Amino acid sequence: MLNLQIKKLRLANGITQVELAKHLGVTKQCVSNWENDNIQPSVDMLIKLSSFFKVSTDYMLGIEEREFIDATGLTEDQIAHIRYIIEDIVNK
Repeated sequence: MLNLQIKKLRLANGITQVELAKHLGVTKQCVSNWENDNIQPSVDMLIKLSSFFKVSTDYMLGIEEREFIDATGLTEDQIAHIRYIIEDIVNK
């Protein structure tokens, strides 16, 4: 499950394995191995991945199905606007 989450989040963010590897300080082969389920990232790397993608470690591990959006620094009005947009998308 973790391998699929890493690949899904990487593709959703429009970045290559090389770009992700560079940001995390690992090799492209390391990212490829994670995505192909050949090896698992360490706990420290799991935390870095979740921080990079702005999702919880539970989401990365498939424990939590809901994805959360970090709204830190936004005003209450901005958060309300985002909620409205999400509700509009869900209801269509």
